[in-house]
Amino acid sequence: MSDDFSSIKSLADLTPELMNKISEGTFTDLLGLKFTELSGEGVTAEWVVTPQQFQPAGIVNGGVYCTVIETLASVAAGAWLGERGSVVGVNNNTDFLRAVREGKLTGVSTPIHRGRSQQLWVVVITDEQGRTVARGQVRLQNLYPQN
Repeated sequence: MSDDFSSIKSLADLTPELMNKISEGTFTDLLGLKFTELSGEGVTAEWVVTPQQFQPAGIVNGGVYCTVIETLASVAAGAWLGERGSVVGVNNNTDFLRAVREGKLTGVSTPIHRGRSQQLWVVVITDEQGRTVARGQVRLQNLYPQN
């Protein structure tokens, strides 16, 4: 695959594989986040917990969850908006429900509201047993190009 991404006009053009390629060398790549599903209806991604993600008590740092939640909501919202414009997060509210020290985690985004000016998405992160470990809600502003 060529690293020339110039043919991509919007996030709606991306597959999970292409999003993983584009993410190489970014903050989400540093976390090990791998996209498995990607559309304007929602995004799913997973990653394996490593000690580099820990806070001093030896559990996943809440910032990791905030990052994953913001990423999945933003990518899904951008895919939904498509070529009409782009999105930026304006609020991220994340609840941490269960301490995690190891294993694979999965995040799934679901739309709550997709309007003309803003979108609201919920993201749930679960462990390998299907237990919710974190849940977040992200509000995004739709940005349209100036004509």
